[in-house]
Amino acid sequence: MTVIGEEAAVAADPLEPPLMAPLRRDLSWAQVQAMSQSAGHRQDAALHSIRATAAVRRGTRMIKVLSAAQLAGHLAGWLPYGFCYRACDIAHLRTPAELAVLRTDGAGDDAVAYALRWRATDPLDFEIPMGAVQSGLSALPAHSRIGAMVLGTGFTPSTDDLIPEFVTADFADLPMPANAQLLAYPGTGDEVVLYTYQPEQHGWLRLAGPRWRHLLEGVPGVSPDREYVPCTDAGSSRLVGRINENEYQAVADPPEDFRVRALTRAARYAVQSLSRRAEQALWRNVPTWVLQRDESWARLRLVRPDADAVSAVGARCYERGVYEVWAPVRELTDHHIAELRYQI
Repeated sequence: MTVIGEEAAVAADPLEPPLMAPLRRDLSWAQVQAMSQSAGHRQDAALHSIRATAAVRRGTRMIKVLSAAQLAGHLAGWLPYGFCYRACDIAHLRTPAELAVLRTDGAGDDAVAYALRWRATDPLDFEIPMGAVQSGLSALPAHSRIGAMVLGTGFTPSTDDLIPEFVTADFADLPMPANAQLLAYPGTGDEVVLYTYQPEQHGWLRLAGPRWRHLLEGVPGVSPDREYVPCTDAGSSRLVGRINENEYQAVADPPEDFRVRALTRAARYAVQSLSRRAEQALWRNVPTWVLQRDESWARLRLVRPDADAVSAVGARCYERGVYEVWAPVRELTDHHIAELRYQI
C-alpha cells in the first residue's frame, strides 16, 4: 500500500496499481484511516476516489487467508470465493497474529496461518463491497454473521492498516487458474509455498520440503508426506473456450495464457474466446448459485445476502459474507446456466 501526495509520482507494477491517497493539509493520514473505518463515509466521494486506485487487473495476484480446515477444503477442490485481497496490499502482514483480522471463518490458530494466492482471470470476477454494492452485508445482525463486520467502505476493519477488500462477484466460485498456490505463514515471518495447482490434472503438487512439512500436521485429512493431492470436488464453476466453432474446457494462466485443458502439451491450443459458466436458480425469489445438487436436494449460496434474503430461505453463515442453504430441487425456479464472457 502506498500513500502519496497529490503531485507525487510512483513507479508501480501495472498489474498491481498501488492504493493512493492524496494527502493534504486538510486530509491527513489519520483522517483517511478514520474515514475507512466509519460507516458514515460509505458514500463519501473522497473515500471512493481513494478506494478506486486499488484496482484489480488481469493477472493481479489475489489472496485469501485460510484456516487449516479451509486449506483442506481447497486441496479437495474448493474454488476461490468470498472475501479476498490483493496480495500487494497485505504483503507487510507476515505472521498469524497480523493476518488474524483477515480470517473469514472466525477460527483462530496462533501457530500458523494459511492462504490461497492466485492471479485474477479478469476484473469482472471481483467487486468492491462499498456503497450500494453488497450493501446488505453491513446491515446483517452480529448473531447471523461470522468474522469481522462488513463496514461498507471497501476497507477491512483495522485500527492500524488501510486494507482494501474485495469479494468475488456475486459471491461466485471462480475457476482455479494455473499455478495458484497454497501458502503457510508460521510465527517466524516466513512465507512458505506448500502446494501449487496443476489444472490439467486437477490436483495440487506439494512444494514444501522436509523443513516445512510440520506445517501440514494440523490440516485435517492431509498427509504431509504425500507429494501430489488430487482434487475430489469437481467445482461448481468452469471455464469454457472456443476455437472456431468448437467448444472446449479451458484453463486460465493469467495474464496472457488462456488455453484448452488437455493432458498433452501439444493439444493445449490457445482459445479464441473465454467464458465462465455456473448454475444459478431462484429459491423463494432469492437469487442463488447452485453449488451441488442431486435428484432431490441442492446446495445453494446467496448471490446478494441481506437480512430479508437470509430470513426468507433460512440460510446459514459459513464464513464472512457467505450464506448457504440446502433446498429441494423441485422448488427451484429459473434454474439455468449463467455465462460470463471475458474479453481476451
